[in-house]
Amino acid sequence: MNTKTKGDLQMTNHGEQGNNDTFQLIELVRQIKKYFWVVLLVMVLAGGSGFLVSKYLMTPQYESSVTMIVNTRKDNTTDVMNENVSAAQNLVPTYAEIVKSNAVLNKVILMLNLDTTYDDFKDDVYVDAVSETQIMKISVRNTDKKMSKKIVKAISDVTPGVTAATVEAGSCRVASEIITGNKPITPNVLKNSILMAALGFMAAVIAIILRMLFKSQSEQER
Repeated sequence: MNTKTKGDLQMTNHGEQGNNDTFQLIELVRQIKKYFWVVLLVMVLAGGSGFLVSKYLMTPQYESSVTMIVNTRKDNTTDVMNENVSAAQNLVPTYAEIVKSNAVLNKVILMLNLDTTYDDFKDDVYVDAVSETQIMKISVRNTDKKMSKKIVKAISDVTPGVTAATVEAGSCRVASEIITGNKPITPNVLKNSILMAALGFMAAVIAIILRMLFKSQSEQER
């Protein structure tokens, strides 16, 4: 007499479920192969739209940057003791916040007679601490390559005076020449095209899965 225990039934159910999942995956791969040219067309159209939008509809932005070194001494000399390096590193985040403050950026707006507001202007200014150093990198993005360089120069000129008046300890000075990229930093045409093509592939696969589900449901209702 053949009897099946509860454990045997559970193992059988799990096995059937596993086989069903494998079958569905195989069927999905088969459907993708079947509609390969449709999937490819969707990817090309999506990638092409990403290319066209990035190339012709999005305004290119150029980036200029400069580095400034933070010292713990107010006299701004280069004679910094090793024990003061850690203290200077701790000051970098504070100085970075001051650079993006209205105390600095409003002065730059007035100096260069920029047609913008502080809230809009600060979104184009980036200040990053260089890893494990007492140096901060100031970057500016602008649609005009020459203007991005002028803005960075103005910020590096204004910052030492404002920080000296704001922070009772330390000072900062320019540590490098201004670097301006010859090519736009944004948009990244290649990256956007690839991303849109990937989204097109995902959309095509989702459409195939939905078609499989509707077909399976209609067959079950018969």
